[in-house]
Amino acid sequence: MRVSKRASGALAVGAAFALVASGCSSSDNNGGETGASADGAIVIDGTQPENPLVPANTTETGGGAIIDWMWTGLVEYPNNGGAPQNALAESIDTTDSKVFKIKIKQNTKFHDGTTVKAESFVKAWNWAAYGPNGAQNASFFADIQGFGDVYTEDPDGPDGPKKAPEPKAKEMSGLKVVDDWNFEVTLSAPTAVFPTKLGYSAFMPLPDSFFSDVTKFGKNPIGNGPVKFVSWQDDVDIKLTRFDDYQLRDKMKIKDVTVKIYQDDTAAYNDLVSNNLDFQQQVPVSSLAGDKWKTDLGDRAIASTTPSTGIIAFPIYDKRFQNPKLRKAISLSIDRQSITDKIFFGNRKPADSWANPLTPGAEPGNCTACKFDVAQAKQLLNEAGGFTGKLTLSYNADASHKEWMEAVAQQIKTNLGIDAVAVGVPTFAVFRANINAYKMTGAYRAGWQQDYPDVENWINPLYVTGGSSNDGKYSNPQVDALAKEASAAPSIEESHKKFAEAVKIIDQEVPSMPIYFGGQQSGHSEKIKKMELNNVGELDLTSVEL
Repeated sequence: MRVSKRASGALAVGAAFALVASGCSSSDNNGGETGASADGAIVIDGTQPENPLVPANTTETGGGAIIDWMWTGLVEYPNNGGAPQNALAESIDTTDSKVFKIKIKQNTKFHDGTTVKAESFVKAWNWAAYGPNGAQNASFFADIQGFGDVYTEDPDGPDGPKKAPEPKAKEMSGLKVVDDWNFEVTLSAPTAVFPTKLGYSAFMPLPDSFFSDVTKFGKNPIGNGPVKFVSWQDDVDIKLTRFDDYQLRDKMKIKDVTVKIYQDDTAAYNDLVSNNLDFQQQVPVSSLAGDKWKTDLGDRAIASTTPSTGIIAFPIYDKRFQNPKLRKAISLSIDRQSITDKIFFGNRKPADSWANPLTPGAEPGNCTACKFDVAQAKQLLNEAGGFTGKLTLSYNADASHKEWMEAVAQQIKTNLGIDAVAVGVPTFAVFRANINAYKMTGAYRAGWQQDYPDVENWINPLYVTGGSSNDGKYSNPQVDALAKEASAAPSIEESHKKFAEAVKIIDQEVPSMPIYFGGQQSGHSEKIKKMELNNVGELDLTSVEL
């Protein structure tokens, strides 16, 4: 759901692959004085992380943003949306897209002063993939040879009496440390997109201290990026500071960053307008009417387009939602154009495809379930046997989702006669905890922000059985098989064709409902003289000048 960025040298990969990603957004202000930046501090808005800050166990944007700032991976995604580039990797070479020889830059440091070595990646990836460790991002390592030996599925879910079989091994056979600065990755099959994925946070390196006390580490994380951890007060703030021993190109120009955790985005916005908050990634919906936010902020307002989609998902583990005709009926009853016009005042676009169109490999217009067709919706609802009882549509109430979720509920009620109602959950952390525990009894908000620039990221985590963010437990053997073929395709082009076939099945079964494509309205304080957003709209801390 996130992406890591920061630019350095070009990505060196033996097998060619081409990518086109979204653009970036930046302030037009001139840079500030060097002295003001060097010892300067900013306060930005954020969200309480769902889990302790472990890269392979973080799948949401609150904790994800912190991890993106604290870590530097092998690969990074430039702010301008260009092709992935090497970061900590000196080179990534392959002749067959199956065996990758990775050389890392020498003598870079973790925040505890220890050296980042090849084994820092290999040990971290093995820990993440090992099923008993319960890492939410374990499925991202499924391409690597031997994954099936270290990861086994729980046959009846976390609440069932049965346990997952003990894995055959603790380490994947496809990972090999060559020396301190080189390691080799062997995949189960050629996978052209593999190097693109390596900038995602699941693939970050970990210091030795992580393995001695995982629980302690999550509350006092040690990364290797341009900022290091200082403190974390739950639901209050997370403090970060510049890592002065950082040796790569994207060094911090300011010193301290406080991520203030708001329970209400309007309160954050009021602080932003009055210059008591230095950055808000998304201003509240209430400020969009008549472009009020632009009037309030003036040249401090930033409009950008991001590869993200607002989604409503179904808990398919609930028998009431297992009929695809019912799910499609509900989706067809929603007038997405009306939502984007009346609620977002034209600052979003109605979704018409399963992957955001800014993503390489995405096909525009391939979501037939996204059309507004009340007659067909009523027919499908009748064929599905109707819907009995109340249909709840849950959302986290600490951000601006109330208005559009209520509008969706009203449309379903008006167009299908279903007793639909939007229900707010106080905080994002509590909301996500319920989703991860498979306790949802109705549809729920489930937006997606791409982790890396390829359509694969919009299919495998969301719709493949056991995917890291397949929270509704959708499962279709045909989709799984096609996605597996796509992931193992010899070229990016062939991969995208196979994913398109998988999407056709997904479109008929409607495991979720894409509602709108993301447009982002951000703002900064007068204190910030220069800044950039990364390609998913997060503040690039290393670009900030005061």
